[in-house]
Amino acid sequence: MAETALHRLPTRTELLAYRSFLRAHARVTRCLESDLIAEQRLTLAAYDVLEALAEAPGQRLRMTELADVVLLSRSGVTRLVDRLERLGLVRRVRVDSDGRGVQAVITERGESRRRMAAATHRNGIARYFVAAANGELEALIRTCERLADGGVPSPPGHRAQA
Repeated sequence: MAETALHRLPTRTELLAYRSFLRAHARVTRCLESDLIAEQRLTLAAYDVLEALAEAPGQRLRMTELADVVLLSRSGVTRLVDRLERLGLVRRVRVDSDGRGVQAVITERGESRRRMAAATHRNGIARYFVAAANGELEALIRTCERLADGGVPSPPGHRAQA
């Protein structure tokens, strides 16, 4: 039986790429989180939720859509929205067409907080990616997009993330 991409062990280079990707992701997200907490008293996940809502049509998303956009579990996004709601940064509203559906909506206070945090977030991104040459960043974008687009089918029962 011939080995396929789905039924073989990774090469040494693939393992190194995977580990490098994880280390880089962990470092950048830790640094961005640290910056946001120090300067804005906001976690990276909270900022991501506010940003996702600000960019959404009508500045609102169903909770399941929000979980997919910010790459959190449904229960994780529910707990985070609970905290943001207590802070007055988001509110929940029932979906008119579906009495069971709930959307998270960014509030004026949340939008103001998001704008302030955006400067910290963008400055951090610029600072952490300055070491890479432009051509390297373009190659990184292409590679990450290809990986995110799922060049290989997901295992059975695995729900693809956006």
